Amino acid sequence: MRVSGNLINVLESEIYPATVDVRDGRIAGIKRESRKFGTYIMPGFVDAHVHIESSMLVPAEFSRLAVIHGTVASVSDPHEIANVLGVEGVKYMIENGRSTPFKFCFGAPSCVPATPFETAGAKLDARAIESLFRDDGVKYLSEMMNFPGVLHGDPEVMEKIRIARSLGVPIDGHAPGVRGEALRKYVMAGISTDHESFQYDEGAEKLSLGMKLIIREGSAAKNFDVLSPLIAAYPKQCLFCSDDKHPDDLVSGHINELIKRGLKMGIDILTLLQCASVNPVVHYGLDVGLLRTGDPADFLEVGNLNRLDILKTYIDGRLVAKDGVSLIPRAPALKINSFGASKKVPGDFAVQGQKRTVNVIEAIDNQVITGRTKALLKSHKGKLASDTEGDILKLAVVNRYEDLPPAIGFVKNFGLKKGAIASSVAHDSHNIIAVGVTDEDICEAVNQVIEAKGGLSVVHDHTSEVLPLPVAGLMSDEEGEIVARRYNRLDHMAKQLGSFLNAPFMTLSFMALLVIPKLKLSDKGLFDGEVFAFIELVN
Repeated sequence: MRVSGNLINVLESEIYPATVDVRDGRIAGIKRESRKFGTYIMPGFVDAHVHIESSMLVPAEFSRLAVIHGTVASVSDPHEIANVLGVEGVKYMIENGRSTPFKFCFGAPSCVPATPFETAGAKLDARAIESLFRDDGVKYLSEMMNFPGVLHGDPEVMEKIRIARSLGVPIDGHAPGVRGEALRKYVMAGISTDHESFQYDEGAEKLSLGMKLIIREGSAAKNFDVLSPLIAAYPKQCLFCSDDKHPDDLVSGHINELIKRGLKMGIDILTLLQCASVNPVVHYGLDVGLLRTGDPADFLEVGNLNRLDILKTYIDGRLVAKDGVSLIPRAPALKINSFGASKKVPGDFAVQGQKRTVNVIEAIDNQVITGRTKALLKSHKGKLASDTEGDILKLAVVNRYEDLPPAIGFVKNFGLKKGAIASSVAHDSHNIIAVGVTDEDICEAVNQVIEAKGGLSVVHDHTSEVLPLPVAGLMSDEEGEIVARRYNRLDHMAKQLGSFLNAPFMTLSFMALLVIPKLKLSDKGLFDGEVFAFIELVN
């Protein structure tokens, strides 16, 4: 097979007309041509940090959508399914990923559970991490979210880091807002990347210490605009990622969208491809081609360079997408799960009391961090109630692994004026999380998820709609486009109930993410992420 076009040689910082000769899945030769072509040949893109589970698709189905947008590989942390099913879940992701030509690089989840302050479905200790490296071929140690454990030399945390360092594999970081001496200590432990930076100065400091800055643009957390100006000074240290990408967003675009935005900002294509292709391949040692003789034939044919029209995507010389259509066939997905909760009653969500001041989580649109505030709540029939005028709504987390009472909190900035939404996608332990106006609607939304053994639900006026997620309560076994449409409908319904958030369900999932400040809710209670301790709901 031969493919001709204007070849973008990122490694040599050249663009020139050429013909690429492909044999047996590899590039056998590259011949310079004298005439220019109307199309371009460039390396395929790599998502440098993603939780495939957040797409609500199994890896094979994720790949079918990603290749349309020019993504040929991903650095994938199976942390979400590991929290539900442990090593069995990690092996599931690896095996399912093998059914597709897409190049998945899976890591060993370093923090399962993420904290001892929540109930997860499994635990991965240092011995389990070592077995994943030895027996299952994982390629790196996934994001070390327990940064307090690193800073205080927790023995189990340090043993996991020691194992990774002894094997010479990269160690991914997770250090939102960590600066100064604490950051230096974190880097000295051997942690080489961070994807949680949300401020320019924070990103600059991490880069100055030699870290790779993975610039994130997901469905809820969006940091590209703030951090992309750092690319010019550190072109070989910046990478792109989606981290958490909902199915409707994945249908629309992937890493290609960041390249298009970068072009509009005046960043040249060679620099952008350095970040989107070369840097992740080099840092993680991926078996992904970079348009060199002898490399795997992983590349794209692109039309208009400014619009980045992706005409064809090749992986190992195989055409996997053409003109916006995936050519990867569907593969059946096994269903594995862990669900022990039984249905609840509205009284389980009641907070007894008269007019009281409570600690309130402040959701922030397009961010995983939260603020914190206080609110004086009125009571209704002797119970503290949501205040829709003040946009203070009841939040609940229900243990999905055991039949236990819900934990209750209150949250600001969800905007619901009626009804409730619930989800079994609740980082990191993936218990059931719900937000709503009345105890009755919250209860019904939770029960819809329990009945489906995992999923997303919207409830209002005795009507409900559910997107079942039968694979670990995180992923669907259906076709990606179908899941995207069904998710998009639930998203639309949530916004019709009053939510003004860009991604209500994604934002909801982060309200239980204890490792991100400031205030969150686990199945065990309200949690202060700055001091790493529980606090009382009522002040």
